[in-house]
Amino acid sequence: MQILFDTARAAVALCFLLYASWSDYKTREVSDIVWMLLAPLGFALTFTEIYMYEAAQLQLYGICFGLTALFAIIIFYSGGFGGADAKALMCLALILPFFPTKLLSPLSGTISPISQMLFPLTIFSNSVLLAALTAVLMLFYNGFWRLKTRRRLFNGNYENQSFGRKVLILVTGYRVRISKLKEKWHVYPLEDASTNDENKIARKLIVVPRDEGRTEIVERLEKAVANGTIQDSIWATPGLPFLIFFTLGLILALFFGDIVWICIRFLFA
Repeated sequence: MQILFDTARAAVALCFLLYASWSDYKTREVSDIVWMLLAPLGFALTFTEIYMYEAAQLQLYGICFGLTALFAIIIFYSGGFGGADAKALMCLALILPFFPTKLLSPLSGTISPISQMLFPLTIFSNSVLLAALTAVLMLFYNGFWRLKTRRRLFNGNYENQSFGRKVLILVTGYRVRISKLKEKWHVYPLEDASTNDENKIARKLIVVPRDEGRTEIVERLEKAVANGTIQDSIWATPGLPFLIFFTLGLILALFFGDIVWICIRFLFA
């Protein structure tokens, strides 16, 4: 009977995350209705299973949700991810607080201590690692752009910008025309252009792009391009639909395991 509960919980979590990922990809938004349905359903399934078969774990269930919720709130308010991502993580703590051992065993052959007690954090760490792969792809893309165009990645306008800031731009962004930046609302500028005290255009790199002020920044960049003071090649970054990585992180955690734990075991074996 526990196998049925575990199967139902895993299937429900995957179905809701797949829908949320699709919505995140199409609109970069997820309706709160998704989480309002998933949260009580996940709690009902998990609480019923634990109460019927492993009542001693009820306290651990509460601790798992509390710690996961606290973690999600901290990451959200620090700008690490959006509100939908935080809600998804908390819902995962309600429906899959522990690895569903009655349902399956990961191909890696081991279930990490974190997965046994805080499975949502394993899903999160897997998601972060998958998202990090996009940084490698972005770096290769920018290298190819440099070879193809034979243009400098950062011209003299950025000479006062730190090396670390430039590296962050290289692994998170790419160059686009101002028309594309205006057209694609989910692409955020990674630079700004303003007039300094000498009435010259000063450009600065933006490491953490936000929705607030995006329109004003794009307008300033468009004006600078129209005036010919800067080239029509703007650093920008796509707003990554992180819920897709959450979904992939869950699938990876269920079928392969905790990637961080596997790497640690490999290094210290």
